Amino acid sequence: MKLLRILPLIIAVQFCACAQTDSSVQKLKMRQPELTKESPTWWYQQGAARVKQLAAANVFPHRAKNVILFIGDGMNITTITAARILEGQKRGEHGEGNQLSFEKFPQTALSKTYNTNLQTPDSAGTMSAMMTGVKTKGGVISVDGTINVDDCESGINHQRVTLLEIAEKKGMSTGVISTARLTHATPAATYAHSVSRDWEADSDIPIKEQAKGCKDIALQLLEFPFGDGLEVAMGGGRKNFLPVNKIDPEYHNTTGVRLDNRDLMQEWQEKYEDSAAIWNKGQFDEIDAKTTKHLLALFEPSHMQYEHDRPNDKAGEPTLTEMTKKSLQILKNSNKAFFLMVEAGRIDHSHHAGNAYRALTDTIELSNAVKAAMENVDLNETLIIVTADHSHTFNMAGYPQRGNPVLGLVKKPDKAGNLAGHIVLDAQGKPYTTLSYANGPGYVNGDKRPDLSHVDVESPDYKQAATYPMESETHSGEDVVIYATGAGSQTVHGTIEQNVIYHIMKYALNIE
Repeated sequence: MKLLRILPLIIAVQFCACAQTDSSVQKLKMRQPELTKESPTWWYQQGAARVKQLAAANVFPHRAKNVILFIGDGMNITTITAARILEGQKRGEHGEGNQLSFEKFPQTALSKTYNTNLQTPDSAGTMSAMMTGVKTKGGVISVDGTINVDDCESGINHQRVTLLEIAEKKGMSTGVISTARLTHATPAATYAHSVSRDWEADSDIPIKEQAKGCKDIALQLLEFPFGDGLEVAMGGGRKNFLPVNKIDPEYHNTTGVRLDNRDLMQEWQEKYEDSAAIWNKGQFDEIDAKTTKHLLALFEPSHMQYEHDRPNDKAGEPTLTEMTKKSLQILKNSNKAFFLMVEAGRIDHSHHAGNAYRALTDTIELSNAVKAAMENVDLNETLIIVTADHSHTFNMAGYPQRGNPVLGLVKKPDKAGNLAGHIVLDAQGKPYTTLSYANGPGYVNGDKRPDLSHVDVESPDYKQAATYPMESETHSGEDVVIYATGAGSQTVHGTIEQNVIYHIMKYALNIE
């Protein structure tokens, strides 16, 4: 009975109407006209037209000459939804009806992401599954799940051949792009094999394990033994390719970390004819795709800048879209078939930091890169897949009204459904944001949660609230989406194990 008496008070507090600023009213007025066309008839006709469009789009042949695999690291469904809305709102629209480029693809499926030893996976095991066709443990790079993590000897003869390695052996051109370090888990799984994802440079490997013959990931990129080597390798991670006694070309208070005194960037140029090893935007712009046959580009000692921060980089960095275009120019120049992997690696890092803004803007840039790829290939001979390696604990909730800023405080319409923009309060009488995390650095203990009425929650630096305290927000274990278009895309449907993605690509290419 006591609960019944209290419940109306809780509801009354939760739906308390609060005043909004003039600027908020103006934003709502700007978005109102979008609703005028949306009659019941419009919705019906729009749905029927979409079905016809999807049916007409699925006319691609069963085999592919080329494959492009896009990975949004940590890009869960909420990330896609929120990024879609944010992109639309940046154009002055409500945003909900917007579509990212890859959301228009005719084929979709769900990918089950668990590792053989983890219910909630890591990037190393998940990308290894996509590249080798075999699920494996978390924390390892393209070796099978029978090995012991960090045990060099256990990995001997347990390497799994990757699709990129097969492509090179078949005479195809290959490329790897990432906004993370090139030696980080996702890009590394395309060309390297390691019982530890952390062995990015020789200084990362315990001496006793080095003595057993294990090589670091950066060295494996240089000493790649298949075909004529990768044609394109671009991303961050410069420190892992430079010796400890060499000053970084961009940050003069930083050096490389290699203890073997090898300069792998210089060795790349010595190994390959008509090659280049570059580190800034100016050099990138000067690359002649017609004459450069092997390009190594390392734009940061560690990860590349987030898309939001990239314009402030003094030496300059290309966008993911620009790297995708340049890669395709080089790969297509030989007229050979090609395999290209493109990773938006920093979506994951921003989620770990509890910072939705940078995760969403990096997702939008991934969408731009996919669009650029579609404009520069023939889909009748090219399979394009867009997916994620795993999910995050990123949530979207609270009944915000249509067109409400997706990064903003939750506001509700009035009883008639008009977009009044009244701020909604929680059980503590405080406003809250649409976006949040299940855990992470944004945690604030209980009733100490701040009043957000005068906080700029749409700031690029704002950390969304988290339910449980963690220094770094964690991955989550639910399925992620696979989007596909082009030659061979007809096999992408249903709910599949993540390692099946490898078999889809291999089948499309018709290679053994």
